[in-house]
Parts: sequence; C-alpha cells; structure tokens
Amino acid sequence: MLPWVQDAVFYQIFPDRFAKSSRSRAVPRLEPWESPPTPHGFKGGDLWGAAEKLDYLRDLGVTAVYLTPIFASAANHRYHTCDYLSVDPLLGGNAAFEAFLKGAHRRGMRVLLDGVFNHAGRGFFPFHHAVENGPASPYFDWFHFDRRRLKAGRRIQPYPSGRGPCGYKAWWGLPALPKLNTDHPAVRAFIFRVAEHWLEAGIDGWRLDVPNEIDDDAFWREFRRRVKAVKPEAYIVGEIWGEAGRWLKGDQFDATMNYSVTKAVLSHFCDRLDASQARRADGYKLVEPLGLRGFASAIDRVLARYPLSVNLHQLNLLGSHDTPRFLTLAGKDETALRLAAVFMFCFPGVPCVYYGDEIGMQGGRDPDCRRAFPWEPSRWNRGLLEFFKQLISLRRSSKALRRGSFERLWAKDGVYAFRRLLGRESAAVLLNLSRQAKPVPPALSAAAQGRVLFSDGHGALGQHKPFKALSLPPRSSLVLG
Repeated sequence: MLPWVQDAVFYQIFPDRFAKSSRSRAVPRLEPWESPPTPHGFKGGDLWGAAEKLDYLRDLGVTAVYLTPIFASAANHRYHTCDYLSVDPLLGGNAAFEAFLKGAHRRGMRVLLDGVFNHAGRGFFPFHHAVENGPASPYFDWFHFDRRRLKAGRRIQPYPSGRGPCGYKAWWGLPALPKLNTDHPAVRAFIFRVAEHWLEAGIDGWRLDVPNEIDDDAFWREFRRRVKAVKPEAYIVGEIWGEAGRWLKGDQFDATMNYSVTKAVLSHFCDRLDASQARRADGYKLVEPLGLRGFASAIDRVLARYPLSVNLHQLNLLGSHDTPRFLTLAGKDETALRLAAVFMFCFPGVPCVYYGDEIGMQGGRDPDCRRAFPWEPSRWNRGLLEFFKQLISLRRSSKALRRGSFERLWAKDGVYAFRRLLGRESAAVLLNLSRQAKPVPPALSAAAQGRVLFSDGHGALGQHKPFKALSLPPRSSLVLG
C-alpha cells in the first residue's frame, strides 16, 4: 500500500507544450506557441517553464506530476529516446529538471517520469554503433537485427525508402523506434540501472510505456525489486489499456492507467459523443454509446477485476497525450466534462488531470491533443477551473473518497449513485445523467440524509444545510457526507 498515492491528485504534463521560460536560450525554428501542433514541430516548452508554473499547480490542488518523456530525443514527444541518462537540452537539460524536481518537492508534490524501455530511438548510441559496425559491434545483440539480411551482404536501413524493410524489429514497424532485446543480460542491466539512477536523483516513481510489450514477468519482477530497493514508496504504473491482472499481483506494478473506466465514462456521459473520432483514437478502439445499465455493468466489471487495494492505486483519467481531449469527444459539452470529472474524483483510484483540461482546452487526435497551454487567463474557462479546484478540495477533505470501499446504490431511470465507505465516514455520490429532473429514488433516502459536500461546483465545502430536496436537476451531481 502506498498512502501518498491514495491521497494524490496527479497532473500530466507534456513538457514541450506546457510552459516556456524566458531564461531558456533562444532556439531557432520553433513553431509559434499558438499555432496548431504538427507531428514534427517543436513549441519550445521546457522544464524551466514548468518549474515556474508549480505555484499554479499548487493553487489548483495538485500533489503529484506525471511528465511524459524528458530524456534526450529527436522527437517533440521524446518517446524516441537517444540518451536515457540525460534530460533533453531543449527542455533545459539536467539542471532544469533538477530545479523542477526540487521545486515540486518543496511544495509537497511528487514527480513521476515516463520510462520507455520497450524501444529506443535511432539516435540511441548503442543502436548507432551496431548499425555502423554490424556483428562486430559489442551492442549488436541489444537489438533484433535480421542476420540473414546481413549475411546476404545487405546493409541495415534505418532510413528505408518508402515502406521497404529496415533490417531490424521496430515498434509497430516504425524504423525510428528500434526494439530493444530485453532478453539480453546487458540490456536488462542497463534498463534497471536507468530506473535506479533517476530514483536516486529524487523522482518518486515510473509510468511505464507499453510495458505489456516486454512480455516477460521475470523482467518486471526484477524491475520492481530494483525500484523498491532504492525507494520503497515509489509508484510503478503501467500503460496497459485493458485487463491487467497478470501485472497487478503485487510482484510487478502498483497500478495501471485505468483507460477501461475512461472508455465507460465516455460511452455514457457524453450524449453528444463523437464516436467516429473516439474509435479512431489508437487506444480506445471501440467506443460506442452505452445506456445506463451498460455503463453500470462496465464499471462493475472493472472493479471486480482487482481487489480494493489495487483499485485504490489505479490511475484514473479522462484523457491523455494519446487520446483526443475529453471535451472535444464530448462535442464541446462542458456539462459532460463536469459530470465525468465528479465521477473521476469520487471513484476508487487516483485522479489524473491532463494539462489544460481544467481550463477547457480542446483537441482531436494526436498531435492536436497536444496543443500549447494558453497562459493568458483571459483565454481560460474560469468557471471550469474553479470547478476543478472545488473537486480537488472535496477529495482532499474526504478520506472516504480517497480510501473507502465502493458500493453501487442505484443505476436506473437516468440516475447513477454510489457510496464510498471508510469506517464511520461515508460519501454518497448522486449523478443525474439525464436531461430531465429526476426524483431522488426512495432507495437512496438513507444515503441522502447527509450534508451537501458538493453540488455542481457551487458553494463552500461542508457549509450547506442537510439535503432535503426531493429531486435532482437535469444533468447534475451531488455529493453528500
């Protein structure tokens, strides 16, 4: 059990697009900050800039930050790793990261790094060495080269013309991403040392990129052993989009990114769901409108997969750098986003806000979901920002919402209700997901006797009189405790 994780509110930052510092050196050929992002363009966001915005995150209520990759890379998203032990110079290098980490810790925030260990980038020195020297390279066995091709006298082609073969295994067949041979002892030792190095530098855990593609339980058991030996309270969360029981038995990961819940919420909370765009998103695959019964069943199935101790550590999210923005998929329906956020902050697990969702940022498929954060407050949805602040405050004020068990109370006639219970403390969450006012079901009368802790973002926490209303307004939320 990791108490700090159960109590956390995460915020995901895509460093190139979050904040740009004036102290960074001038960089040529940057895209204008406000222009639509492109697959290969750089905006110039850096970790100096992110460090300067830590007070904004603290004011929001964030207690942990998840950074997408920051290591030296030839890509704006930095999943094409060139040097696992150096922070990208365009992000300010190691000095900028050290300043960010110290600033976060000074404010009581934890920091999670993104570990890309299934594949590297073409610029990774061992790969370059092996391409230059072939089987004579000491690093040749670090990758999956086509030995028959080499024996036939044909060279490796890291930059093949058209769709021709490149001569080695690459992630999704992309030549820019050579797959690492994680069966090789030297590769395993290297990855484990990378994990240890950054923990020793002060980070608080790892988010693991496509870890299921290293199909080796022994590898991940050793990874966990090494990580926990350096920092027992480190958080290990894997990017696995579906059922993950194999990795969540206590010997590999602490949690996964809970996309199964995201998909269920999208499928029912968004009655203007852009299903075609949701289906095109690489990870969501099939997202179709669900009725209330289907939604309730989907949530029950997700919770039944794992024990409560695991569910309380799952990273819950409404979107990420890999998906279209929730508000865009919802057809710009802000009410859908608000209802979904209430559910996420009250549901078992750890909420994670994708940068900018709290001010109403939009964006379609990658790269559009990775727009630059607009730092002019006049461009923010201030009402939505205040709403997120109140939700975060609500969660931090209720131990039941952070650590309590889950009980579904009602799922009928447009109303979904559940209770979180921890000892004598409880919180009941009522969501009217329909467009008509609904009476409070008699079966919920006992749960509806508490004080109003939260009601659609209005009013101070815990200051309302006991709830006495007989109906729920259309598309509204209510939290009682």
